[in-house]
Amino acid sequence: QVQLVESGGALVQAGDSLRLSCAASGRTVDNYAMGWFRQAPGKEREFVAGIGRIGSNIGYAAAVKGRFTISRDNAKNTLYLQMNSLKPGDTAVYSCAASRLTGWGYYLGESDYAYWGQGTQVTVSS
Repeated sequence: QVQLVESGGALVQAGDSLRLSCAASGRTVDNYAMGWFRQAPGKEREFVAGIGRIGSNIGYAAAVKGRFTISRDNAKNTLYLQMNSLKPGDTAVYSCAASRLTGWGYYLGESDYAYWGQGTQVTVSS
């Protein structure tokens, strides 16, 4: 079993930067692809970024590409999301997830992930 705990969410202004962290415990996650999702009020949860087991395969949603960077430190059992040039439209609860699928790539679908954190709130004011 893997437990995931996100941190780093905050209230910021448009144009600011934030770095989210996702600390894993219970099991090392170096054999798991991982991802970030977000859910804005009144909207469905959506894929933000994904990273393969060794970090060589990475993908982003179009809305964040060029502004957000996903990374992982397997030695620290931690996943990160660096968010730059934040916009009000980025306001959401951000959750990290770990996948038990055995491929080397990253995954876009919620159903591809077995373990989820409870989320951290990011609010971007204009």
